[in-house]
This record gives sequence, C-alpha cells and structure tokens, in this order.
Amino acid sequence: MSKDKSNRDILVTNALPYANGPLHLGHILEHIQSDIWVRYQKLIGNYCTYICGEDAHGTSIMLKAEELDISPEELIDRVKKSHLEDLEAFDIDYDNFYTTHSEENKFYSELIFKRLKEQNLVEEKEIEQLYDTEKKLFLSDRYIKGQCPKCGAKDQYGDNCEACSTTYSATELLNPISVITNSQPELKKSTHLFFKLSNLKKEIKEWLDNAKISKQARNKLLEWVDGEIKDWDISRDKPYFGFKIPGYTDQYFYVWLDAPIGYLASHKNYLDKKNQSETFEDFWNSDSVKELYHFIGKDIMYFHALFFPVMLLKANFRQPNGVFIHGFLTVDSEKMSKSRGTFILAKTFHKNLDPEYLRYYFAAKLSSGVEDIDLNLNDFCQRVNSDLIGKFVNIGSRTAKFINDNFHNKLSLNPHNEELINEFINRSPVVHQAYEQREYSKAIREIMRLADKANQYIDKMQPWVLIKDKDNNELVQSVCTTSLNLFRLLAIMLIPVLPKLTTRVFEFLSIKTPVWEEIDILLLDHKISKYKPLLTRIDEANIEKIRKQTKES
Repeated sequence: MSKDKSNRDILVTNALPYANGPLHLGHILEHIQSDIWVRYQKLIGNYCTYICGEDAHGTSIMLKAEELDISPEELIDRVKKSHLEDLEAFDIDYDNFYTTHSEENKFYSELIFKRLKEQNLVEEKEIEQLYDTEKKLFLSDRYIKGQCPKCGAKDQYGDNCEACSTTYSATELLNPISVITNSQPELKKSTHLFFKLSNLKKEIKEWLDNAKISKQARNKLLEWVDGEIKDWDISRDKPYFGFKIPGYTDQYFYVWLDAPIGYLASHKNYLDKKNQSETFEDFWNSDSVKELYHFIGKDIMYFHALFFPVMLLKANFRQPNGVFIHGFLTVDSEKMSKSRGTFILAKTFHKNLDPEYLRYYFAAKLSSGVEDIDLNLNDFCQRVNSDLIGKFVNIGSRTAKFINDNFHNKLSLNPHNEELINEFINRSPVVHQAYEQREYSKAIREIMRLADKANQYIDKMQPWVLIKDKDNNELVQSVCTTSLNLFRLLAIMLIPVLPKLTTRVFEFLSIKTPVWEEIDILLLDHKISKYKPLLTRIDEANIEKIRKQTKES
C-alpha cells in the first residue's frame, strides 16, 4: 500500500512468543486480536506495519537446548519455523517476524543501556538470589515456584502472580521450589545491575495519563504506581543465554530488558530489508508523531505499561501511544490443562478444523477489556454453524443459484430494495467504530443482526416460489441482486476477521477484494461466477478429535 499523508502511520506489535515450545490457543487468541485490528486499519486505508518475533533469550532457552543436545541457536530456528507454520495457518499476516537474538537487538539493547547509565539510572546492588545447589545454577524467575507473597496462591512463578497480577522478587515467594530439580533452593549473594524505576514515578504517571489503556488495566497499573515501585533488576549471572553486558564480567541482560527492545530490532530489520523510504529514526525518535501500539496479555502488563515506556523515554526514544491488554483464555470454563483435554495446541486445532472458525469465535467474544475469554467447544460448534453457515453464507447460497440458472449469471440493472441496501451501508460506521475501538464482539453482533435482516428479506420475497411464474423473472433477478449486494456488504465488514472466506466470496462475485471506502458501490448489471459451497459445517466428531488428541499429547 502506498502512503497517503492524510492517513495514519501505525506500528503494531504483538507480544513475542517464547522460543522454547509450541504455540497453544492462548497464544493464538492474542495474535488473532492484533491481526484483526491491523487488517481493519489496512482496509480503511491507513498505513499499518505489523511486527513480531521470537523471544529468544534466557535460562529456559539454554536448558531446553541442553535437554535436546543442540545449540540454543538451533533451538530458536526450529521453534521459529514451527511458530510461523501455526501463525500462517491462522492467517496471522506479519510484515516481519524476527528474533531477539539478532545484531539489531544487541545494538539497541546496548545503546539504551548506555543512555540509561549516562543518566545515572543504572545502579549496582548486591542481592541474594535463589540458587539450585544440585544444578549449580542461579534460578531465573520461571524456574522457581511457590506461594504468592500477597494473595497466597499456590504454584506461582518467581516474578508475578497469575491469580492477583502482583509482581515480586523470587526471593519473596513462600515455600519456593526449584522447578528443575524439585529441590529447595538456597540464597546466594551476587552483584546485579538495577534500572532505577523507583525514581521515575512522575514520568510513569504522565505516560499513563496520556496513553490508550483500558480503564480496568489503568486502575491496576495506578495501584502499583501508588504503591511501592521497586528498582528493576536488569542483569543475570552466567550461565545464561543472551547478550553480555558491555563492561561487566559474567553479567547478561535480563530477558525482560532485551525482549521489548526486540520490537525496535524487528522494525529496523523490516525497514532495512524492504528498503523503505521511512527511516528508523522517523518512527522511533522521541518527537515522532507516528503511532505505536502493543497488544499483550494482562500477565505482562507491568513490563509493557510501566517498565518499557519509561525506559524508552529516558533513552530518548518515542513511547507507545497505547497498550491493548487482554485477559487469559479458558477452555470449557477451565484453566488450560492437558489432563482435561483443554490445553489445545495451535497445531492440534488447525489440523482438524478450519482456523477461520476460531478467528470468528474469538472475534465474537473479544472486547477492549481485560476479562478472560472462554472457548466453550460446544458453544463454538453451535455458534459457527449458526452464524457463519446459517446466516452469512446462507445469503449467497440461497440466491446465487437463481442468477446462475436463470439469468446467465448476470445481476439486474436495478435492485428490488435499494432502501434495505442503504440501511446496511448506513450501519457500516457502527462496525467501523467497533473495530477501531477493538470491540470486535460489538462488530460481530451488528454484522449478524444485518445478516438476519437479509435472510428475513429473502424469506419474505421467496424467490423459489416467484420463479415458478415466468412473469416474475425480472422481479426474481432484482430480488437476488439485492440479496447478493447485501452479501457483498457483509463480506466487506468481515474482511478483518475472515480474510480467506471473504476472498472466496469476492471471487464468486467476480470482483477484486474491495477497500472500505468502496462499501457504497453496488454490483448492478454485473456477471458473477458459478456458486460453489463456501464453507462446511463443523462436525461434532472434529471437536471430539481435538479433545482426544489434546489429552494424548
């Protein structure tokens, strides 16, 4: 797409999946949410770049590679390939999918660290860490489990609580256990580097006052800011897989320092590969007026909405315009669990069912809030069959055959009910605004309400009865022309959610994929193609197959 100076220039990022295992549907939820918003922005004519990549550093990568007897780099490449296969299956269309283990990320991590240090925002402190005496390894947060020091929830990792979202030091966990050896770790002293976050409450609040963040998330973030903001530990001891900190012996950048900087690195890599006229500085300089938004889960909002924005500010880079935060995914009202058959891998799903079914179902449930979203597999089956087959696709399948069989595939010059067509066009701003505000469920409700009206119109006109009398031929052609124009309008509204299905709709209508501003153009005196089934119903057997394979995996 060429840039139009009157249109917005937006960069969208998705949380980086960790490069030590396969994607599950909880990951896919977020990628679908961000992909829909990007597709919508492109549909309405904005210039929108969409980037992501592998989160490739940390103890977990090192240990997983060791377990597989391969190098960390080989592990990252393997997992990246697997992740891309899954993302492509779900029609996640990144402009660039990179990795934090890159020269670009090393450069910007060192540059940001240097700038923070020059402002006396980095301090050395002697700390006590949990140390696995059997493995002879300082334990990273994800390799320690215990009870949350605030709410008492059991089985929580050593950095933040999934139950109450509190962040804490691993040493604050109650009854800590090493996940690696299942032994009780001991405290051991080490010198670490800290980013002086506690000095920057004012700057954090100023950013929160101006950023686009949901009210629920903002309230939680302000609760943290109004409490005790602790300095941020940004280094780790060897052995560790990551970037060594310049000027320090055996100290590495903590993964949560270089992971979000990976957004800068991925964007730089994209611009360099594409030889874009826009420079990295155009976008990332502190005075940039272009837009930057992060899509993340609520478990990592502390890092993205407190730590990262103020780090960028103090390193003289631009800050995000907003952070869009979603809740967790449950399956059949349960936390994702292998034993219950609810820990569904992305591959398990897309090998058994069309991924667009899930894109639709998630869109029908997603809002701009941070509430958890439940994938109820029975409801999923019923809703997809009812909405996509029974309502949307039904409009085309019920009327196309009359145009194909009786009018040489040609639509009439005049629609029978232009008033109804105009009603659909006049309601399109409701869908437009809902997409912009990430209220996808509202957009889907409006689209399906209109689909109901289209089907009611067909029921009322009964072209299958009218066609029995040759005197009604002109009326039947006009009624079906009206119906197929309504079908086209709904398909345009569904492009961000169902890119492949809507492409098939436009191929049947013998038109190029429209842009949003073409929504009021009617197909009149126009030849369409022979109708072929666009979508098949979900069979309950497919759902049971997914459940069975999930339990066995």
